[in-house]
Amino acid sequence: MLLSTTSNLDGHKVTSYVGIVTGTAVMGVNVFKDFFASIRDIVGGRSGGYQNALKDARNAAFADLMDEARKVGANAVIGIDIDYEVLGKTNGMLMVSITGTAVTLG
Repeated sequence: MLLSTTSNLDGHKVTSYVGIVTGTAVMGVNVFKDFFASIRDIVGGRSGGYQNALKDARNAAFADLMDEARKVGANAVIGIDIDYEVLGKTNGMLMVSITGTAVTLG
């Protein structure tokens, strides 16, 4: 499955536009990650826990997007847009939503 943020793929011809597909992942961030992230805020540096949670959510959303594209008969997704949101009463949930146009390439 080819994935691109652009509206075309060099060397490939779009033979049909199948439709819009979306992949979404919502992940909870636990109290230990929050605790260690607050320490990082004080001493500086990167928060490995949050980075891993973000990477896991993004990977899950991409897998969901590719699944949806395959279900509608596409072999590529173009024009991909990735959005990140923090959800929940205490901002304890992370959402990654990925949208693109499912296409078939000739």
